[in-house]
Amino acid sequence: MKYDFTTIMNRGGRNTLAVDGYGMMLGECQVREGVTPIPMWVADMSFATVPTVPQAIMERVNHPEYGYFFEPEEYYNKIIEWHSTRNKVTGLTKECIGYENGVLGGVVSALNILCSRGDKVLLHSPTYIGFTMSLENNGYDIIHSPLVKDADGIYRMDFEDMEKKIVENNIHVTVFCSPHNPSGRVWERWELEKAMELFKKHDVMVVSDEIWSDLILEGYEHIPVQSVSEDAKMRTLAMYAPSKTFNLAGLVGSYHIIYNKHLRDRIRKESSLGHYNNMNLLSMHALLGAYKPEGYEWVDELCQVITKNVDYACAFFADNFEGIAISKPQGTYMIFPDFTEWCEKNGKTIDDVFKAGIYEGVIWQRGDMFHGENCIRMNLALPYSLLVEALDRIKVALNNL
Repeated sequence: MKYDFTTIMNRGGRNTLAVDGYGMMLGECQVREGVTPIPMWVADMSFATVPTVPQAIMERVNHPEYGYFFEPEEYYNKIIEWHSTRNKVTGLTKECIGYENGVLGGVVSALNILCSRGDKVLLHSPTYIGFTMSLENNGYDIIHSPLVKDADGIYRMDFEDMEKKIVENNIHVTVFCSPHNPSGRVWERWELEKAMELFKKHDVMVVSDEIWSDLILEGYEHIPVQSVSEDAKMRTLAMYAPSKTFNLAGLVGSYHIIYNKHLRDRIRKESSLGHYNNMNLLSMHALLGAYKPEGYEWVDELCQVITKNVDYACAFFADNFEGIAISKPQGTYMIFPDFTEWCEKNGKTIDDVFKAGIYEGVIWQRGDMFHGENCIRMNLALPYSLLVEALDRIKVALNNL
């Protein structure tokens, strides 16, 4: 490969949440003395970003003036080109693109213009914890429609349940996750079309988080929600960011794509009220560096690496443990193994499993906070050699229970 996805970086000592901040979620759990922790929880990557990102940042940093600025046309052109090339998007213009400090902030701004505090909002479960916290913090009532596994173990939307929940709860807004976190589903066109027809039928507006849209495993394709019909295009407020794709979360910077001018004007007004939603000079240059030709190459290689890691991890669990169910992800770099059957067979609890992994230095994440009662959320965006070591540690941990 042209880019380095094998070097094990020392991420410690830099206030890195994944490495220096995991203690906040461990409670009474302890890492065994002498073991180097392997971060597999918070959704950022243990890979260096594409070199054109620090190059773009440093080029700007070298000019010692960091005053007020405005974004150049290149900023919008790069976003338009990215979506045209990677997602076959046509008709996207500068006017449809707007800055957001973060996807979750954009989601909240969208909800604030679409409904009132106390309104009910439809989400699928398992549910990204960021949605839960941001919606509840802002006074919205979440109604979950559980995803269900088909005969092949693939998570699917339960359209009958979705419609039932919409009607019973008088719901007019949904927060949609595409690809889905934490299940890793990359929705097929027919699924999106059926969902959008349902939302049209009941006049449900759609806030679509598509931050994972670049991280698609081999053999799958991301289809933007807005592309499936003209109604979907005008009904949807879509959120994107280079942060998940290029490991830039610490720089802050996302954007929305909204074709509906009325909604666009409303969300820009809402986002301006707190006087906080302003673009950061260096994050802007990070995007310009990321969306260069090298960035396209880097992401393609990254997806190959993640595909290999997912294949290995899913095969490892299948070969070594009976009763651990994994719906193999099609996108993202997360897996969400379900330990229900394994725990029943072995007389253990998910708390036992979680603590055993932590003791061996595998810093993974409890699934109950994502509405996966007996699940563990695991981040596979790390060098292959480190993944192999982490899974070997899990085998030791579970065999010692």
